[in-house]
Amino acid sequence: MRYFVESYGCTMNYGEGDQLSEMMCKLGHEEVFSPESADIIILNTCTVVDTTEKKMVRRMSELRKAGKEVIVTGCMAKVQANRVTIRLPDSMIIPPDRYSEFSSEVSGRYGAGSPHAEKKHCSNILPIAQGCLGDCSYCITKFARGRLSSYDAEGLVRRFGSIVEKGVKEILVTAQDTGCYGIDIGTDLPSLLGRMLENKGDFMIRIGMMNPDSLVPIADDLLEVMKDRRIYRFLHIPVQSGSDRILKRMNRSYSAEEFLGLADRLRSVYPDISLSTDLISGFPGETDDDHRKSVELIRRLKADTVNITRFSSRPGTEAASMEPVHGRISKDRSAELTETKNEVEYANNSKIVGRTEKILITEIGKEGTMIGRTQNYRPVAVRSDLPVGSFARAEVTGCEPTYLIGRVLDI
Repeated sequence: MRYFVESYGCTMNYGEGDQLSEMMCKLGHEEVFSPESADIIILNTCTVVDTTEKKMVRRMSELRKAGKEVIVTGCMAKVQANRVTIRLPDSMIIPPDRYSEFSSEVSGRYGAGSPHAEKKHCSNILPIAQGCLGDCSYCITKFARGRLSSYDAEGLVRRFGSIVEKGVKEILVTAQDTGCYGIDIGTDLPSLLGRMLENKGDFMIRIGMMNPDSLVPIADDLLEVMKDRRIYRFLHIPVQSGSDRILKRMNRSYSAEEFLGLADRLRSVYPDISLSTDLISGFPGETDDDHRKSVELIRRLKADTVNITRFSSRPGTEAASMEPVHGRISKDRSAELTETKNEVEYANNSKIVGRTEKILITEIGKEGTMIGRTQNYRPVAVRSDLPVGSFARAEVTGCEPTYLIGRVLDI
């Protein structure tokens, strides 16, 4: 049968969607690249915020109306299976903790044939663990993914080598909290990355999101392994608030000053490192003073990327029972945070204009452009017909808050 994988949410979820696609291919099913031409849709869901959940529910209704066979995977398959059953009563529901049973369950319903010799594309996303060690008061994902369960290092190293052998130039090594990899199996992230870097070749590794408290114990070893220029000088470390009072309500085990100190520690070794962070606006109990501290943190941190999310109450979490901030207030605060982060990001990018950077072309952009990534993962839009996976030298000629503009000098 023909299948199409439709993934939503985080990078890890997309990586798992690619792995489910490989399993379908090995069962003899044919991958297609549009839902309209597929017999089976694998709906790889996300439910991290309310708006995403509503999008998933609408999509389920559309697929039911279209008469598609649907396999529901991802976080919603675990924590909101009842909502799935209401809209897709005949669907298969396979949550992340049962992915090891995916092939047997699918073959039991849809059969299996001769495996296709080769999948039509190779994923560049490598999930390395399920779950995390945190207990954030707002997070529904912990119910879907559970406690940390790191994947076997030997298997990950083999899979990484296979990806490199297939010519993939950018590999995303990721997890729900990438920094805590290996704590449960007697190893750690720097050791895993070091073994991956034993592969020969001109490729780039992007390290996935990690929480501050999981980064601190491995920081020195991680900075050491990042000396290899095949790892992007980039880290995504969510802070979530600039207020210690709100961080405590979130069950985040660090202070704003400790987070800023961690950023300084990273920059003391690699001054050009690109830092990305996340902030939640309008968390329950947030006051004007708490909000002001988040604005101040953006200005002090000077991160290259700040992702702003308005608080979304998720069922079953501790934060769902807390007194909410009025929606209009949360919206206004989010707008101020966004305005502030745009000013900071534009100032950061302006300093790069005029430089010549080595870039890796990673995706097709808009209006005839390609997107390349610098050594510190800054996106550069260039007008070029260079293929994805090619390296080039580019002059940065301009910028916007969220990306650079450049022209290719040579390859």
